Amino acid sequence: MYKSYDYIIVGAGIAGVCTAYFLSKYSKSVLLIDKNDCLLSEASSAAGAFLSPLLGKENPFKTLVSDSLKFSIDFYKEILKEDFINCGVCRVPKDEKDKQKFEEYEAFMNFEYEKTHEGYFFDIGSRITPKDFAQKIKNEFETQLNYKVFSLKQDEKFMWIVNDELITSNLILTTGHNINLIKEDYLKIRPVWGQKIDVLTSSINCINYHKECSVSSSCKYKNKNLVSIGATHHRFNESSDLECKKLLKEIEEENNEKLLNLAQDIINLKDIEIIDIKVGARSCSVDYFPMVGELIDSKASIEKYPHLINGSFVTDDKLIKKKNLYIINGVGGRGFVLSPYLANSLVEFLINKKAINESILTNRLFKRWVKKIKLNNR
Repeated sequence: MYKSYDYIIVGAGIAGVCTAYFLSKYSKSVLLIDKNDCLLSEASSAAGAFLSPLLGKENPFKTLVSDSLKFSIDFYKEILKEDFINCGVCRVPKDEKDKQKFEEYEAFMNFEYEKTHEGYFFDIGSRITPKDFAQKIKNEFETQLNYKVFSLKQDEKFMWIVNDELITSNLILTTGHNINLIKEDYLKIRPVWGQKIDVLTSSINCINYHKECSVSSSCKYKNKNLVSIGATHHRFNESSDLECKKLLKEIEEENNEKLLNLAQDIINLKDIEIIDIKVGARSCSVDYFPMVGELIDSKASIEKYPHLINGSFVTDDKLIKKKNLYIINGVGGRGFVLSPYLANSLVEFLINKKAINESILTNRLFKRWVKKIKLNNR
């Protein structure tokens, strides 16, 4: 006999946790599962969890980030209350060319800022501690940790069966760079591996900084000051997490030295002692936009509309969707900014039939993929 839920979410990173939270406001039958033994592990634990504006001229992605930042800050404040860290962020140009770009962006700033001798200070800049957030939110929904998904199938009623043990009316995948559970060639993720170090220092740092790396404000820890430093970027050809983590282990000291040098270029930290190192893979889509909502069934869509391969147009509403299967992925390095907003958008779609922003639907990826099939068949 299967254990049944209205919603099962696979992946307890920041996207999965936020999705479970928003669903729990409408349903008491929500299960969040993950292969790890705690919430917000892997990439979410390796993230600095910074909340800061995106600089640049107006474009759809910047609008998405700005809307997400406003929403997410209110969300985290409500959950964390006094544990929410609003200390501002200083965005520092990395060179003269970067400085000129920042000056060009001044006319397009979406948030109040102050120009300083170092760069641009945004009071809205904030951060959270993932462990604190997980602790506050963990009792809002049911979890099953240390649970690896190896089998997904649908029955004749389009219910999803997980590992021949769990069954759900609605399956939501928030699995980050690991997209092996569903085979769809148009779903492409480029994992970018990052490293974060926590250091103790005798120096006090009152604000967040971002230049070539991010440096957090300090907090008291064991009679010293704890600061997080992060943002390495590595792309590996190896397919397995184990292989990638092995390669990162081999260059761990090199990464540590690089991060410390980049941090010292921003602020002078004295008497440094590294106390923790975390690595994880950011999941980046091919066009940098996230993927949210229903998944197109490519095989069924092409079978019904074979002329798609010849470049013919089919409206999005006619494309065949995988029934009762949804996704949030491709949040990249801004997962803690984007995820609450995206999770709420998906839940509003599921519960209240509110349309999701077209720019983040998976439809765009399917249509580009189909066009490439046509080009390859010429």
